[in-house]
Amino acid sequence: MANIQYIQFYSNTLSRDINVEITGHWGHPILMFPSSGGQFTQNSDFGLNASVMPFVEEGRVKLYNVETIDMLSFYDDSMNSETKIHNYELYMEFLKNEMIPFIQKECNTHRVATAGVSFGGFHAANTAFRFPDLVSHLISMSGTFSIRNMAPLSDDMRIYFNCPDEFMQNEEAWKFHHMKIVLGTSNWDICKPQNERMAAILSDKGIPFWYDEKQWIDHDWPLWKMVFPEYVGIYF
Repeated sequence: MANIQYIQFYSNTLSRDINVEITGHWGHPILMFPSSGGQFTQNSDFGLNASVMPFVEEGRVKLYNVETIDMLSFYDDSMNSETKIHNYELYMEFLKNEMIPFIQKECNTHRVATAGVSFGGFHAANTAFRFPDLVSHLISMSGTFSIRNMAPLSDDMRIYFNCPDEFMQNEEAWKFHHMKIVLGTSNWDICKPQNERMAAILSDKGIPFWYDEKQWIDHDWPLWKMVFPEYVGIYF
């Protein structure tokens, strides 16, 4: 049976504890995010972790499911746009300067993988594209690639730098050539147009990626539990 730990990681950047669920003994680390407003155990609760448990038990991957601050940023409708992006930028600093270094030390590796579903796919993609030297794989399932509509009436440049479908158009392709990138979606997925747009951007830049579109299945956990083990089995 895979080892599961629950830790509280104190973030100096955020001045608060961040909960993390760690699954596995060893293997390539995958930093995983819940969907919008979900608890850090959401991927476990809905069976996504279980879908790749054979790879965890074989020691091919180790899962780090991290808490987000969605409800203290983009999903707090009472918060103004500047405060939302300020808080989220602090979260990105936490990932880069605290969470990922913790994983690097635990797993004795430089690069980690990122993965997530729906808005968790946004977190995974934004982390990978913002910090490519720290990321080996990106697995975005039904992801979105912009927070522009969540921070209206603001021209704060930090919004641009947290919208992969904007800033990636001006990035240098060589930074991402080492990365295994999967954009998973389906023909019934509400996020399919955003994935098609992101795929076109990567294609135009000459950045290698896999656009995977399944058929006749909705934007929901059955889709993600079907494709996640396929992607992990291929790339790890």
